Amino acid sequence: MRILVDENIPSMTVRALREIGHDVADVRATTDKGASDARLWEIVLAEHRLLITTDKGFARRRREEHAGVLIVLLRQPNRHRIHERVMNAMKGLDAAQWPRLLVVVRDRTRSTWRARGGRR
Repeated sequence: MRILVDENIPSMTVRALREIGHDVADVRATTDKGASDARLWEIVLAEHRLLITTDKGFARRRREEHAGVLIVLLRQPNRHRIHERVMNAMKGLDAAQWPRLLVVVRDRTRSTWRARGGRR
């Protein structure tokens, strides 16, 4: 699966996702490091990538057409807890389920929304 990870996702998560076969672009390793949310959204749409972030602002995109969004919202985030929640969410859904799906994982819950069908 093609994935873009935001700057707030641990490097260990990037490595782990690559190890299980995902094509992961890490925004920290690009000229878009520090880019606005609008620019990140342009990238994920243009490159048809699942976005993984801790930025809850992307939840407002849930009705739009996209390749998938995973938002990790924890009360006391640290790299190990973020990593665990991302990896659990990725194991729970296969690539075919992600298009138009927004998933918000919290400490103990997971919420999902699917954008209505449209052109892809």
